[in-house]
Amino acid sequence: MAKCCDNTQPAGGEDPSAWFGNMIGNCYEYATKAKAAGRGVVGIMCEFTPRELIMAADAVPVCLCGGSAETIASAEQHLPANLCPLIKSTYGYHVEKANPFLEMADMLVAETTCDGKKKMYELLAESRRMHVLELTQKPDDGDAMSHWVRELNKFKAALEEYYGVEITDEKIWAAIKVMNRERSLRRRLAGLMKADRPPMTGRKLLDFKSNISGIEADFEQYEKAIGFYESRQAECAGAKPVRVLLTGVPVVHGAERILDIVEGNGGLVVCMENCTGLKPIIEDVDEQADDPVRALAEKYFHLPCSVMTRNDRRLELIEQLAGEYKVQCIIDLVWQACLTYDVESYFVKQLAEDKLGLPYLKIETDYSPSDSARIAVRVEALFEMVR
Repeated sequence: MAKCCDNTQPAGGEDPSAWFGNMIGNCYEYATKAKAAGRGVVGIMCEFTPRELIMAADAVPVCLCGGSAETIASAEQHLPANLCPLIKSTYGYHVEKANPFLEMADMLVAETTCDGKKKMYELLAESRRMHVLELTQKPDDGDAMSHWVRELNKFKAALEEYYGVEITDEKIWAAIKVMNRERSLRRRLAGLMKADRPPMTGRKLLDFKSNISGIEADFEQYEKAIGFYESRQAECAGAKPVRVLLTGVPVVHGAERILDIVEGNGGLVVCMENCTGLKPIIEDVDEQADDPVRALAEKYFHLPCSVMTRNDRRLELIEQLAGEYKVQCIIDLVWQACLTYDVESYFVKQLAEDKLGLPYLKIETDYSPSDSARIAVRVEALFEMVR
């Protein structure tokens, strides 16, 4: 099976993806300078935490989700083996003190998005400062939004108390403008994959993100990338790759193996619905709202995470994106022991096959490469079905 094609770089054009190829190094330099200048560093582990509140406290929000299989063994000294690899990898970094961003973080935000994470947070709290952000999991309840607004106000107060700052509405609005700009740039870049011959692979697009939000140098590179790719299209030899919508769990830095398998066996991931794709950037914060905290609450509470019950918004988003990106099949990625996404696969399969008429494949795996060959065979069979 031919590999997924990618664009060839024209003479005289400098591919801006090189900047994000050093994303960890860039973020480390940024966070180190911020610390030296007296700014705080706050670790987050879920897209539900509004980065804007952290930025309004003049602190740096950094994502700490682990994507390495190498730290899992250390985590299993305290955590069960049959737990989500993302949780174990994240906790393993804590045990080994191997994540410099975690070590420089003044505070960790513990978002209550799954039972495994909630209990892991209790272990982290034995030696690290934690703030628990309780997410209401019934989005259609009449008091759900008011509860979420209260939680964000408590988080705001905790940041003010710890850092000794006042988080004014003006500071929040300024941070909202920065994050809306970041989301807009990333949406524009992702939107280039709607083309009949997208100018890059999904794997390359995935690299265009940062563990730290609001870095001006990143924005400059996003602008360059949009300019570089928007007038180009892939040059494919042989059959055109199969257009894939990837949904399910986040594909965090270091855990991109499934994307490589899909695109190494005839597919092109034109759309990622998950938390490392379009889900968190599809909607901006309303800059015309009266109350900035409530505006943040409205935006972040709309995230269609599988922890929600019911989570019809995820199905609506998949249906919308499947049409916009002209996908030919849906691949649903589930990390082992991620029970909410695992159960929800039933509804995604139903949507794909019965309503959208698209072939569907569920891949359940962990961070180990031991099942890569078996997954590749299943992916190839899916693409043969499409063709």
